[in-house]
Amino acid sequence: MAASDRMVLGPLVGAIDQGTSSTRFLVFNAKTAELLSHHQVEIQQKFPKEGWVEQDPKEILKSVHECVERTCEKLQQLNIDITNIKAIGVSNQRETTVVWDKTTGEPLYNAIVWLDLRTQSTVERLLKRIPGKNKAFFKFRTGLPLSTYFSAVKLRWLLDNVEEIRQAVDDGRAMFGTIDSWLIWSLTGGKNGGVHCTDVTNASRTMLFNIHSLEWDPELCQFFDIPMEILPKVRSSSEIYGLMKICPSLKSGALTGVPISGCLGDQSAALVGQMCFQDGQAKNTYGTGCFLLCNTGQKSVFSEHGLLTTIAYKLGRDKPVCYALEGSVAIAGAVVRWLRDNLGIVKTSQEVEKLAAEAGTSYGCYFVPAFSGLYAPYWEPSARGIICGLTQFTNKNHIAFAALEAVCFQTREILDAINKDCGIPLNQLQVDGGMTNNKVLMQLQSDILCIPVVKPSMPETTALGAAMAAGAAEGVGIWSLNPGDLTAVTCERFEPQINPEESEFRYARWKKAVMKSMGWETSEAPSNGDTSIFCSLPLGFFIMSSMIMLIGAKYVSGAGK
Repeated sequence: MAASDRMVLGPLVGAIDQGTSSTRFLVFNAKTAELLSHHQVEIQQKFPKEGWVEQDPKEILKSVHECVERTCEKLQQLNIDITNIKAIGVSNQRETTVVWDKTTGEPLYNAIVWLDLRTQSTVERLLKRIPGKNKAFFKFRTGLPLSTYFSAVKLRWLLDNVEEIRQAVDDGRAMFGTIDSWLIWSLTGGKNGGVHCTDVTNASRTMLFNIHSLEWDPELCQFFDIPMEILPKVRSSSEIYGLMKICPSLKSGALTGVPISGCLGDQSAALVGQMCFQDGQAKNTYGTGCFLLCNTGQKSVFSEHGLLTTIAYKLGRDKPVCYALEGSVAIAGAVVRWLRDNLGIVKTSQEVEKLAAEAGTSYGCYFVPAFSGLYAPYWEPSARGIICGLTQFTNKNHIAFAALEAVCFQTREILDAINKDCGIPLNQLQVDGGMTNNKVLMQLQSDILCIPVVKPSMPETTALGAAMAAGAAEGVGIWSLNPGDLTAVTCERFEPQINPEESEFRYARWKKAVMKSMGWETSEAPSNGDTSIFCSLPLGFFIMSSMIMLIGAKYVSGAGK
């Protein structure tokens, strides 16, 4: 490629897409939105106890550096000049909570992932302080119910249970942030002048943020007993936060001096990347979880059907904030990973599509993957996963089909809620995320919703949204967000292929299975933690005496032969 050809590419924008399962760095052409190159690294999830989900913040940061370096190497191999990268955007898994020491730059504990359930007892303790134990007590201030899902209760748990964090807070050394804050602070210098900030979309998922005043709420911080000095500064989703700095320990510095100028929680980034800028436009992202967002414009709409009110984006310091209704499903792609890693019925995630296609039906088997309780529209932490309707005929193909069908049924529940809240049913669903490569899943989704499902040919809409926000920032100005300037997107369309009666029958059976999944767990453990049958003396005595009598009877019968 000649130098003149390289110039035709024009300015480029990079996007860090840090998700629950993996980290990626992608580079786009700011004029055409074409994806030029990317690199991906899978992230390890740790499960130290049942219901606990953690990740290593240092591993996450290292994966970002690795992805940036490898992508830049790939661009150079394509003879693309990396000095054309003029801005970087950040998209991240939301709610996941990190606390670190600003003097050493070291995390003080593993990141507690959004899926984590350890805070159920914390939630129940906090509920006792709320009139009527009303989970929706803070809904009109935060848009959120009191739940294990959001950052405030994770941070409260850390302050209650980790002495190093309590001491760092007392010493004035502690910093709190969601993954975006940890990355931006680290990438802009860390302990040597790193910028401690977040954007409105991520702040709106902490339960400490007033979504109307767009500020940390002192009363909420007082309720959760969170010191406000450890919180990051809240900025818009599109402005220059700081410049990339060299990482000496990793010898990583390919993009030193490039501004980080876009930041969006992953689901907001996907909404922007799908160009859902009009009221009533919606998208569904299929990742580790499943998240359906509907843009409600500059008006915050509060759901009567179990949905969240969240900030969609604020694309500039002086630009208006836009809101969305959101339905959150904890387990989507994670169920495929569970089939692979826990059950071992497939070696790769792609094999699930093949097994499901071979079955063509679940044969009456229904799977409710409530591994972390149920999110929208139920908000039921006591639920646990079940597979029901099993017969001797059921095999792994049927279970694979039922797992994919479960993702579609959960989306149907959310879509029904959004249609009720908005009053205008969606006539098609825009989709994105890694799972949308599964054609069986996409066809199932259309069949179960009874509307077309539309998938963009370039599925990396989350990263695209972060890149758009970064490129459009004041002081960068290389990506126009004017509707007339946005690049038209080619799409693949899936139409319903079954009749609505069959869809309704299967959906009704699914709802029956959901009811059976509820009420399995409580936060109350046995008083001394000993689940042995011998902790009950009468039962232990009965079992021991029965065993002695059985042995004695065998001895007597043997002696009489």
